[in-house]
Amino acid sequence: MKLLTSIRRFGRKLSVLLRKDGAAAMLFLTPSLLGFAVFYLIPLAMGVLYSFQDSTVDGSFVGLDNYRALLASASFRKAAANTFLFTGVSVPLIVALSLLLAHLLRQRLFMRNLLQTAFVLPLVVPVASIVMVWQIVFDWNGTLNVWMQMLHLERVDWMKSDWSIVVLAVVYTWKNVGYNMILFLAGLQNIPQDYYETAQIEGAGKLRQWRHITLVYLTPTMFFVVLMSIINSFKVFRETYLIAGDYPHDRIYMLQHYMNNMFVSLDVQKLTAAATLMVGCMLLGVSGMLAVERRFRNFMD
Repeated sequence: MKLLTSIRRFGRKLSVLLRKDGAAAMLFLTPSLLGFAVFYLIPLAMGVLYSFQDSTVDGSFVGLDNYRALLASASFRKAAANTFLFTGVSVPLIVALSLLLAHLLRQRLFMRNLLQTAFVLPLVVPVASIVMVWQIVFDWNGTLNVWMQMLHLERVDWMKSDWSIVVLAVVYTWKNVGYNMILFLAGLQNIPQDYYETAQIEGAGKLRQWRHITLVYLTPTMFFVVLMSIINSFKVFRETYLIAGDYPHDRIYMLQHYMNNMFVSLDVQKLTAAATLMVGCMLLGVSGMLAVERRFRNFMD
């Protein structure tokens, strides 16, 4: 009886403590939750609602008419195709490059600390400064064209030709490769060295060690890096807008350009429909990646 009484008393004290901790946690989280609701959740919900109406003021429900008009727009189709093409090409490129750099910086290289700082430095440089540097390089009278002229090659108007998407991919990679490299370095350092020593004793080569040890245990980090790279690829509008303006070359006319132009023309219905489609595609992609990552984690466990 004394044991049961002690257990009950302990259970009551534990429940009271949990309630107090839960109340304190909610008290500290309330300002952040309110800010997230006011600036993100409520505008998102209102945008989704407006995409099914014919007006933002006393509008009536029109179903999918705004989405049909959006998909019939040649500008939207071009912007969506360019955005997905840029993401599909630049994300695998930056993931592979950042993983390669992380492997190289794990070695005993000359001036390794200086190289790490150089790769991370673009993360703290303001976007306007980055754009100014790349404008100097890729302008008609810029550094690259001057070098080409010295080699007796014709100048290229980089931002007004099909090369513009290549320039944008270079800027995006240069801006974000340091962040991904840090994540991969952290993931590589968490792999126990005993696994590699055991593999060497059993006669496994470098390639086999990388496939069966490094790649397997680095997969959760890689999922996160891919996810962040996709999100950052949709944020490349800032650089594109500052370099090329409202209406850039057709190759770098992105979804954000389309939505920005719809905002300027006050076409709220197409704007909200385009934003809803983009958010929906991103949520589907992220959910799919998280589901695959969860299955892989369960398989590893």
